Formats: sequence, C-alpha cells, structure tokens
Amino acid sequence: MTDRTGIFAGDDPFDIARAWLAEAEKSEINDPNAIALSTVDAEGMPDTRMVLLKDIDGHGPDGSFVFYTNYDSAKGRQISATGKASFVMHWKSLRRQIRVRGTVTREEGPQADAYYASRALKSRLGAWASPQSQPLEDRATLVAAVAKMSLKHGTNPARPPFWGGFRITPTQIEFWADGAFRLHDRFVWVRQAEDCWKITRLAP
Repeated sequence: MTDRTGIFAGDDPFDIARAWLAEAEKSEINDPNAIALSTVDAEGMPDTRMVLLKDIDGHGPDGSFVFYTNYDSAKGRQISATGKASFVMHWKSLRRQIRVRGTVTREEGPQADAYYASRALKSRLGAWASPQSQPLEDRATLVAAVAKMSLKHGTNPARPPFWGGFRITPTQIEFWADGAFRLHDRFVWVRQAEDCWKITRLAP
C-alpha cells in the first residue's frame, strides 16, 4: 500500500490505534477513550451505547480492545449470546475515527481484578449495588443500595463475580481521517489468518 503514509503508516494496527488515542488524549476535552459499542439482541435488533475503552492490548494476532461492565447488563447478555460486537471511536478534535468489528471473550482474571481495584471506592461499591439495565424505582433506592454495600464490603471490596471485562479481538479495523471536500482517507485492515492482515484503501 504505497500511499499509506503519515498517520496511517505502520505494520501493526494496534500500534496505530494506540498512537491515535495518545494524540487524542492531548486534545479531546472529555473521555478520549469513549467508544460507541454496538451489539444485537435476541431478535437481531441493534443496540448501541457509549462505554469507556480501558486497554488496547497486545500486537498483531494477539491484539485486542478491552472494556469493563456488568455481565448481567443488556450489553453483557447480548455479547454472551452472540460472542460478537463492534464499536466506533470518534475524535472531533482530530477529525478521525476508528471502527472495529470482532469476536468477544470475557476478561475476568487478574487483569480485571487489577482494573477493578484501581477504581474509586464509590465506583467499586456502585458496581456491587447497581442491577445494571434493570428497572429502578428511583435514585434514592440506588443510593441506599450503595450505602448497604458499603457496610457489607467495607473499604476494600472484591470484584463482583458478575462484573468484569470483555475483550474484543478484531476481525476488521478501519482507520478514517477527514479529508478536504469530503474526500476522506479510509484504510481497512481485515484479518486473513492469525498472523496476517489484508489492508485496503476504501473510497470515502
């Protein structure tokens, strides 16, 4: 791909993604790691919400994208049923985006424990208290549940068994950058085998 230079250059899509995110962290006002995560329900209806990407792990065939959530949430149940998801990460300040499609597995080992422990105490207690995606009578009910969990788990709560990470292993990654007169630059990386990607420039 002779014209894949500048911000698109590189032999590893995860290195490119990390470089773009690092650049966005200097210019985006809020949550440069926010992604719009899409799943589908049992009827095949798409469902999209914003979550925070917490890790871009590995390289080449071992690379993946990791976020954390309640496994019993709507997205958790949908991912568990299909094993698939997609997301887009868009930065207005850079006028760039990354689109990812792939298979999903749980990340519920030491890495999930470490991330959970790094969160603010009230966030850790909130993970225990919130029946995510379930009907809630009012906010007072939620606040009371957090207080109850504080008494039960103290100041060093363990990670809930129903809360942890999801690891998206891409089958496809697209890098997009704004171009003059809507002539945008798009390069899609499609996994051909465990150690091979096919890179194609797409029309804007």
